[in-house]
Amino acid sequence: MEHLPVSVYRIPTDLPGGDATLTWDATTLVLVEATAAGRTGLGCTYGSPATAPVVAQELADLVVGFDAFDVPAANDRMSRALRNAGRPGIAAGAVSAVDTALWDLKARLLDLPLVRLLGAARDKVTVYGSGGLTPYGDTQLERQLRGWTDQGIDRVKIKVAESWGRCEARDMHRTALTRSVVGDATDLYVDANGGYTRKQAVRVATAMAGLGVTWLEEPVSSDDLTGLREVREAVTADVAAGEYGYDLPYFVRMAVSGAVDCLQADVTRCGGITVWLRAAAVAEGLGLHISAHCAPHLHAHVAAAVPNTRHLEWFHDHVRIENMLFHGTLDPRGGSVTPGASGEPGHGLTLDRAAAGRYRIA
Repeated sequence: MEHLPVSVYRIPTDLPGGDATLTWDATTLVLVEATAAGRTGLGCTYGSPATAPVVAQELADLVVGFDAFDVPAANDRMSRALRNAGRPGIAAGAVSAVDTALWDLKARLLDLPLVRLLGAARDKVTVYGSGGLTPYGDTQLERQLRGWTDQGIDRVKIKVAESWGRCEARDMHRTALTRSVVGDATDLYVDANGGYTRKQAVRVATAMAGLGVTWLEEPVSSDDLTGLREVREAVTADVAAGEYGYDLPYFVRMAVSGAVDCLQADVTRCGGITVWLRAAAVAEGLGLHISAHCAPHLHAHVAAAVPNTRHLEWFHDHVRIENMLFHGTLDPRGGSVTPGASGEPGHGLTLDRAAAGRYRIA
């Protein structure tokens, strides 16, 4: 491995962004480029601009000069070096971006689509439309939902638990509106981002069951494994969590606790492709599915490489950004994507430098 430059891009949202506990008006993407033998692999994470100095100052010297084929060894080397700096959070995002770039580089050096390098367990990966942010008005929500259903996507997810669960009536209204727009044949998911209390989550989920809600994401904080398990045991919807996992032990604790029906993992946070594959194996060993959280084009190939993938989150904001900044994005029409179908090596993304340059901040 010869070079590891890192850059930062800040992309304004197309609509006001918000969920149960946060609001935002822009999304930051930190991009890592790993170069060897004239090939470049790309990896990124969505998070703080402070991630970039971690890559440049803490990780680059560990992987430059290292064998580009030995990605798990590089991942272990980076993770161990961050012991005193603090492994979770921003540092984990940095490791994730580098790890993904290294896997992409290895596949490009071998002139293979990443899914072929990893070994395919399936040809297609099911997607679900994800968005429905809490600041959206009814018209904005309906427009987004129809955008997915017009593409043949028959699973959709909206945000609920607005203002830390203080807007239950509006949560119910928006969920009912979603059902009326997408029809009875479309799977309906909701994401509370940890905004409800335990019993509140049970009450709301029970009411939403009448609307056919089958996926309840983070009804309470993902740090509250006891609460997640209590909600899971009381409701009919599948309970899911895991997007804030920064290392493998986190996924083990969550999976063995009985807190979730489906484990989520995010390749841009968990430690990259290396750790995502291990989290999927943990889930499979316990009879659980795994769902890929956000960053859909970074997840598509790895999600196709494990037998227990349930689906891939086609998150509106990240889809928009990845289509803006990269060539080689995927087509979700029909409700699934087929990674590697183009034959392009790696995960297939290449940076559109002219387009991305407008948003670069570091």
